[in-house]
Amino acid sequence: MPEIGLFPLELVLLPSERVPLHIFEDRYRELIGESLAGGTEFGIILEDDDGLRQVGTSTGVIELVHTFDDGRMNVLVEGRRRFRLVEETEGRSYRTAMVEPLDDDVEEPTAEEAERTLEAFRRLAEIAEADEVDVPGAGGEELLSFQLASRVDFGTVLKQELLELRSERARLDRLVDLLGQAAGALAREREVRERASGNGKVTRD
Repeated sequence: MPEIGLFPLELVLLPSERVPLHIFEDRYRELIGESLAGGTEFGIILEDDDGLRQVGTSTGVIELVHTFDDGRMNVLVEGRRRFRLVEETEGRSYRTAMVEPLDDDVEEPTAEEAERTLEAFRRLAEIAEADEVDVPGAGGEELLSFQLASRVDFGTVLKQELLELRSERARLDRLVDLLGQAAGALAREREVRERASGNGKVTRD
């Protein structure tokens, strides 16, 4: 059971997802510095007004983008594997914990279920009129659910829900609902805008 450094944030990082971070606190500059020097991973885990969650993502720094004169850093990090927090430990300037891997159940989704989720994602991208959308393939090394969810801003609560699900099949099924809801909301918003623009003309008698 490994011990890792924790980086609690109001952020959910999914496996395979990449995000930029600005590092300014001394303790986390130390954590990131050790990760850069030794190629080690640390854990990003959601902490908000509801407290620290029990499931997070082991994370690696893939690029040191910029170092400021005062020691602050801009880095690009990537989510790797999920973990469950067992107990927090002490002894370092940054928070640490003993963790255990969080693996999926063995049940795999069918090709039809994967394609249904991809189609829901394509429909959302079309309604959003997104240019050059990178649509992942269903047979890649990374889990399709996390690849798709990282491309849509679902917010921390829903992303944490997906992170904690123990089945790729369950995640894809949930994503179909979430993507459909997002597409429906965008379609209604567009309809309201079009009606407003059509009825908002100023006329003269």
